[in-house]
Amino acid sequence: MSLDADVRRLASTPLLGALDRGALRLVAFSGERISLADGELLFRQGDAADAAYQVVSGALALEIEGSTIPPFLAGPDALVGETALFAALQRPSSARARGATEVTKFPRAIMRRVLEEFPEEAAKLRAALAATLGEFGAALEASRRRARATSPDL
Repeated sequence: MSLDADVRRLASTPLLGALDRGALRLVAFSGERISLADGELLFRQGDAADAAYQVVSGALALEIEGSTIPPFLAGPDALVGETALFAALQRPSSARARGATEVTKFPRAIMRRVLEEFPEEAAKLRAALAATLGEFGAALEASRRRARATSPDL
């Protein structure tokens, strides 16, 4: 893959798509390609989250251990674990390859470097994060309302 293709892939994500081309080129250039075999574990729930991953080909099954909720499939261009770019957290789920899968790893250190070299991009990222959190909050509220409609005790 070319650097330009990697930049286009990053630009397609809601969060990193807010960055200008120069910042995206730095992120893309710093990425590390990882190939996974079918069923191979990329990370386990509870692991320290120090990087985000973008699916290049194949898919990742994101699963919460011990849950009856079916795995979420993250396909090509999906950015997985983007909060790890900004904060030291634990992985809330495990990620396992579904079929032969290729991902690009973006460590947290690269986001720090982008923000140092492109300080004007911080405001764009803040706005993108706020929008994402707002959508998440609205989805949680809608779920709460649906749950209360079926089970008023909640």
